[in-house]
Amino acid sequence: MGKTIAQKIFDAHEVDRPDADVRVLSLDRVFCHEITTPIAINDLVAKQCDRVFDTSKIKAVIDHVSPAKDGKTAIQGKTLRDWVRRHDIKDFFDIGDNGVCHAIFPEKGFVRPGYTIIMGDSHTCTHGAFGAFAAGVGTTDLEVGILKGVCAFHDPKTIRVNVNGALRPGVFAKDVILTIIKELTVNGATGKVIEFHGSVIDNMGMDERMTLCNMAIEAGGTSGICEPDMVTVDYLWPYIQEEFSSKEAALAEYRKFTADADAEYDRVVDINGAEIEPVATFNYKPDQVKPVREFAGTKVDQVYIGSCTNGRLEDLRVAAQVLKGKHIAPGVRAIVSPATPKIFRDALAEGIIAIFMDAGFCVTNPTCGACLGMSNGVLAPGEVCASTTNRNFNGRMGKGGMVHLMSPATAAATAIAGTIVNSPLFSEK
Repeated sequence: MGKTIAQKIFDAHEVDRPDADVRVLSLDRVFCHEITTPIAINDLVAKQCDRVFDTSKIKAVIDHVSPAKDGKTAIQGKTLRDWVRRHDIKDFFDIGDNGVCHAIFPEKGFVRPGYTIIMGDSHTCTHGAFGAFAAGVGTTDLEVGILKGVCAFHDPKTIRVNVNGALRPGVFAKDVILTIIKELTVNGATGKVIEFHGSVIDNMGMDERMTLCNMAIEAGGTSGICEPDMVTVDYLWPYIQEEFSSKEAALAEYRKFTADADAEYDRVVDINGAEIEPVATFNYKPDQVKPVREFAGTKVDQVYIGSCTNGRLEDLRVAAQVLKGKHIAPGVRAIVSPATPKIFRDALAEGIIAIFMDAGFCVTNPTCGACLGMSNGVLAPGEVCASTTNRNFNGRMGKGGMVHLMSPATAAATAIAGTIVNSPLFSEK
C-alpha cells in the first residue's frame, strides 16, 4: 500500500511507538516566540530541567508585540532573551531584526522538505508548504521538544484536496483556502493532515503555498502539506546549493517526500479552480464564507494587510497594484505590516511602500500584534475590519469587533471603497 507525504515523514523520523496509534518523532526544528515559549521556559527552570536538546535546531523570535507595549509583554521578551543567551542559541531575531515567525523562518532557509517542526503556535502548519510536517503544540509538548528533541503524534490520517483548472484573474490563494475551509468546515480536518494537490497548487509560488498551509488549522488540520517540487527548490536554492550538485539533484532527494499514487486517504475533495471567485468570511467562524459580491454595502472602519497569512512580498505587490493612484475612503483607517524586514526593504525598493503611504495607509514594523488584538490595530467594540489575517473569532482583533477575512486584493479595494467590494483585478465574466 502506498503512503501519504505525512506517513513518509513519520517513517523517516520515528524513534518510538509507545502505542499502536502513537509515534514519537525526532524533530528537525523547534521554533519559539515570546508569547508561548516563556511559559515552557519557566516551567523547565522550575523543574530544574533548564536545558536544550540542540542549539542549532532551535530558532527564536520576538514577533507578537514588537516592541513591547507594557510590563507584561516586556517580561515575556526578557524571558526569551535571557534563555537564548543562557543557552547560546544563535538564531534569535530580536527587535529591529525580527519578523512574523512563519514568514521569517522560511525566509532564512530554516524549513526543508521532509522536516518535522513544532512550535507553540497553531499556525506552525504554514511550513508544510515546503513538504514538511509542521504542527502547533501545547506547552508540555513544547517543553519535551526543547529538552529532548522529540514529540509524540497520532499516526497521521490525511485528507487530499485536489484543486485543478485555472484560477480566474483576481482570484488568489486566500480565496482558494477560504473556499476549501468552507467545504471542509472548521472541524472537518480535526486531527488530520491536509495534502494540497492539483494544477492550481502546482502553479502557485511559495508565498501562495504558505498562505494555503497557514490556514489548514482553521479546518481543524494538524498540518497542511504541499508536495516539494522545483518551485520549492528554487526558493531554497540560496541555502542548499552547497549540499547538492544541481537543482535537479536536490529535487530528486526531496521527491522522496511526495505521495504515492496508491496512497490511501481519509477523504478526497475535488475543487474546480475555475469556479472559485473572491470570497470573504462573515460572522465568527472561518468556514462562514461567501462571495465578496454578496457583501455589497458592508461598511468597514479598518483595513489590515499583513500577518503570517498575507504579509509577504507577493501579497503587498498585489495590494499595491490595486491601490496605485488611489486613496482610502474617508472614515477608513488602513494599516499594512510587511511580515519581515527583508520584505519591508524589498517593498521599499520596488516603490510599494510609497504606494501604500500615498494611499493613506499607516505602514508599521513587522508584527503579529493586530491579528490577535494585542497591538498595532486593535478594534473598538462595534468596529468592523477587513483583514488579510487568518481568524475571525469573536473578539479576535478586539472585544466586540467584527473581522472579515479576505485576500490582499479585496482588502485594498475595500480600503478605497469604504465597503467590502471586489478588486478591479477580478471580472465575473
